[in-house]
Amino acid sequence: MNVTITPSNVEGTVRAPPSKSYTHRAILAAGYADEATVRDALWSADTRATARAVTLFGGDVTRTDDGVLEIDGFDGRPDVPADVIDCANSGTTMRLVTAAAALADGTTVLTGDESLRSRPQGPLLEALADLGAEADSTRGNGQAPLVVTGPLSGGDVSIPGDVSSQYITALLLAGAVTEDGIAIDLETELKSAPYVDITLEVLADFGVDARHTDAGFEVDGGQSYAPVGGEYAVPGDFSSISYPLAAGAIAGDEGATVRIEGAHPSAQGDSAIVEIVERMGADVDWDRDAGTIDVSTAPLSGIDVDVEDTPDLLPTIATLGAVADGDTHITNAEHVRYKETDRVSAMAAELGKLGVETTEEPDSLTIHGTESTLEGATVRGRADHRIIMALALAGLVADGETTIEGADHVAVSYPGFFSTLEELGVSLERDDGH
Repeated sequence: MNVTITPSNVEGTVRAPPSKSYTHRAILAAGYADEATVRDALWSADTRATARAVTLFGGDVTRTDDGVLEIDGFDGRPDVPADVIDCANSGTTMRLVTAAAALADGTTVLTGDESLRSRPQGPLLEALADLGAEADSTRGNGQAPLVVTGPLSGGDVSIPGDVSSQYITALLLAGAVTEDGIAIDLETELKSAPYVDITLEVLADFGVDARHTDAGFEVDGGQSYAPVGGEYAVPGDFSSISYPLAAGAIAGDEGATVRIEGAHPSAQGDSAIVEIVERMGADVDWDRDAGTIDVSTAPLSGIDVDVEDTPDLLPTIATLGAVADGDTHITNAEHVRYKETDRVSAMAAELGKLGVETTEEPDSLTIHGTESTLEGATVRGRADHRIIMALALAGLVADGETTIEGADHVAVSYPGFFSTLEELGVSLERDDGH
């Protein structure tokens, strides 16, 4: 699907979609349990991949008419799947499920789409092998397809922290139901640390004790997953909140306000987007108790932003920088190159088609707002939901129409994204090619 956006002003109230990060963890945690109910879950392409894995491990995920997930779990010991686990485009699914597969008394095969088969899994495979499982890349390059044979009993393991925090999350989730537990020694500084804090928060809500240590993290073995009252509710997603928040900051009419509901505080590092937008000069009011954010447009100025802990915000910040005066310098960004696409190069190239001047370094991206013009053009979504949504923001304030090719990939994390824009008053056309 291609989407063409006409420059538009935004105003109104929208609700934050549920968190993708929390939903993945909650679905798998419920799978590790005997049974659990997950409310307010994001039902997207990525989270459905995790639900399919739970089913292949012997559980069952049923979505009711009101969107509640009723999950019968595999109670800490996954079956050997009767089929290959297809993780589609979901890196989170592959990492978390690979560790779960190591608990099964047999062999599991995992794969995904072309993009996912290019993403690094080697450190996790090595960690699982060190813990007693067999874990291999079929091509010997640390990338999917993966073949994992268990069971593992736990123990001590070391792993780099600067490739993906999801390796640590995967080991903590699985470690709770091993015999010996797992103690993780970080070989390097942990990138995207707030995502592990999310994991610790979800584990605690499911009655599992895991914790920081001087060396890294550890989780005791022999634990059971059981949320209080048998239910868990997923909070709103700040990665997704960044898009309507940025839209309100750059495309509001004078005196107009965009209100975002469902923005309650949590361990999400991406809540930093609220402060970032405020630092750039927008008028932002976050009522944490009510879970509402009000934002209105004001002249923006470029700032320095470190995305070591918030890699998913880079595309949004890059678009904000294109509208701002001066330079916006995004640093500590090398790990952002290993997402669904190389998001550093992708944003530089696609914003460049719109007339934005950038400077790209191995671990940084600088957007030269003052030297840039925003002219409508045809840009590529690159099969990456966050690139698509960030480019859509640019289309709100570009001179002329902006067409985004492959825009249907927003279904990965924010299926209702374009409908949300329309609710805020954006004029857009969808072309599904038929």
